Amino acid sequence: MSDSNNRRVVVTGMGAVTPLGLNVRETWQNMIAGKNGIASITFFDTADYKAKLGAEVKNFDPSLYLERNDILRTDRYAQMAVAAAWQAAEESRIEGTVEPERFGVQFGAGIGGISTFETEYDKLVKRGPRRVSPLFVPMMIANMAAGMIAIRHNCQGSAMPSVTACASGSNAIGEAMRMIRHGYADAVITGGAEAAITPSAVAGFANMQALSQADNPDEASLPFDRRRAGFVIGEGAVALVLEEYEHALARGVHIYGEVCGYGSTCDAYHITAPHPEAKGGMRAMKEAMKEADYTPDDIVYVNAHGTGTPMNDAVETMAIKQALGTEKAYQSYVSSTKSMTGHMLGAAGAVEAMACLLALQEGVIPPTIHLEEADEACDLNYVPNTAVKADISLALSNSLGFGGHNACLAFRNI
Repeated sequence: MSDSNNRRVVVTGMGAVTPLGLNVRETWQNMIAGKNGIASITFFDTADYKAKLGAEVKNFDPSLYLERNDILRTDRYAQMAVAAAWQAAEESRIEGTVEPERFGVQFGAGIGGISTFETEYDKLVKRGPRRVSPLFVPMMIANMAAGMIAIRHNCQGSAMPSVTACASGSNAIGEAMRMIRHGYADAVITGGAEAAITPSAVAGFANMQALSQADNPDEASLPFDRRRAGFVIGEGAVALVLEEYEHALARGVHIYGEVCGYGSTCDAYHITAPHPEAKGGMRAMKEAMKEADYTPDDIVYVNAHGTGTPMNDAVETMAIKQALGTEKAYQSYVSSTKSMTGHMLGAAGAVEAMACLLALQEGVIPPTIHLEEADEACDLNYVPNTAVKADISLALSNSLGFGGHNACLAFRNI
């Protein structure tokens, strides 16, 4: 282990399988164009369901990344994770440049293989215990994406999942950053994946009144809008290769940006509701900002958690004001890309980290689409409906999960 406690950490590769595209470039171009990735759920018949819309990944072909036998033995969430990780590793050209023992994985999943659980439980009920697949458990468990990525890329360092509900992807990236910063690894494949657009998950989220019941995809995911009435469930995977800065510099590879701050807190308040005074979210932001050497001169973009649920958006607005100060909050750019991707649960923090890095690199802030009716509790600059050009110096990505989990990541250009 290195003696240094302050090694710089950069991103040298990214991969994406999302409702907006099957790679990073396609996802980003559709995101800044304000394309809506939400449509009617096609994976099952929603006739008896309160919620009928989802943000599905279209035309994903796992055979591009996995052999046929591996596909049959792998849940969809892990297939997409492997695909995103392969894209990221290929772009970074990281393999073979670090010792396997210094190469780790931190990969988030909020739920894991829930479609496998449903399929095998149905077999158990209808056909008896002998018909349950012997691969049921390894296909279902939430660490399998991390395990498969490690096997594929020979990552013999720490390989772990982050399972913190909607904060899983952000926690994974933050913990990966700490692994490198404090000398436990030289490179880490990180990110998040989820594939929970399934009958039981949709029914459960809908019955707890978390999901939008809109029929029109353009009136469903409405972060910060007065009409908001729940999130739209999404799926997908995004992976990042994090690497020690000097190592990346010596290799001469493209650097997307620096992961320069991370805050992780818990509200310790309620299993689903955020703290009404936004204390945990605010502290996570302040921790990330402090580590990123924030100054009032920074031009800030906040990729908000912004789910489109009534309480979340108002409380997060409060957290942003408390963390930045009210005047600075009004001067900053804030947007919710969940207006386009839906809520990708364990993958949400990863796709939003990707958006922050590309916003910094390209000087474009992705919009919050469908923001038409102002809410007095949500009065910041949410970049309504159309992307804007902005030369930002600091990007913050918020993730707030069930259980009171809060994570904030900070990014800068190199």
